[in-house]
Amino acid sequence: MNTSAHSPRIAPQPLPLPPELAERMARLLPAGTPPPQIFLTVARHAELFKEMVDSGFLGPTGLADRRRLPPLLREALILRTCAATRCGYEFNLHEQTISRRMGLNSAQIDDLRRPAPDPTLWTPALLAALRLVDGLVARIDVDDATWAALREHFDEPTLIEMTQIVGHYTGVAMLAALARPAWDQYR
Repeated sequence: MNTSAHSPRIAPQPLPLPPELAERMARLLPAGTPPPQIFLTVARHAELFKEMVDSGFLGPTGLADRRRLPPLLREALILRTCAATRCGYEFNLHEQTISRRMGLNSAQIDDLRRPAPDPTLWTPALLAALRLVDGLVARIDVDDATWAALREHFDEPTLIEMTQIVGHYTGVAMLAALARPAWDQYR
């Protein structure tokens, strides 16, 4: 995962935010929390940022969280996608802010960075989900063994939503690669 520091290619929206952006940012963050650099980068396109927040696509727990997936599953998918796409920025942001609140422990968070997950840290369902991420990101494919394992644990609507999460966070990795936001420091 790329952890090197770069100067941002796209400068974040400067603070203080204009009122219409500040109001939307306040919907996403606890009071007094500085906005993540990636949010400020997207806010450079004010209409897109407002649309993402107003539609609920961007919310306090990330992209497209409709609270249908269990929080631990969703967060494991996100962090594994960040690791697979080498998006250290977003991995760092989630790890500092919400990963533990969503149910992951430190050993699991560290394990999500490894090429092969430690099966002693995960349920069979979560191992299958991590294999889904690996196949989708590396090959844009789901092999038959992964499909069989997934179908033991998840119905088709859940698999569709899981795949969308992987796709959305692959998009975040692309934006981070383009914009190179400064890393947030929440600790």
